[in-house]
Amino acid sequence: MGKMSTSSYRRVSDHFEPDLVEDPAEQKKRRGHLEQIDYTIFAANQAVIAKTIHHVGIEDFQNLALSASKARSAWVDAAMSAARSRSPLTAEEVARLQLLRSAYDELSEAYEAMRRMVERGYLQFHNTLPNKG
Repeated sequence: MGKMSTSSYRRVSDHFEPDLVEDPAEQKKRRGHLEQIDYTIFAANQAVIAKTIHHVGIEDFQNLALSASKARSAWVDAAMSAARSRSPLTAEEVARLQLLRSAYDELSEAYEAMRRMVERGYLQFHNTLPNKG
């Protein structure tokens, strides 16, 4: 399967889809098995994630989004500074850019993962806004 055209490395779908012509009873039986598998995975994810993260709120999303934004800004700023020098990048500069990009990628992926966890029902979302007195 192909990869998505974003910074994400997740596969679009890696589920096997046979090209079989089956009778409707076999198709229904297979769908039932697949639903059972999907529910088992759902329950496992929900149990594990609930023990680790418990729940999230809008402030958690905001904090993760701000961290990713700061990391992206630091990465691009460092790249622009390196480009302004108009000299070839040193190995240290390249390593620093890689580190900054990696931090941005990881924070962005964590944000997307947390959103998917809420979307799929693995993680409870508490819609409470902080009081700004």
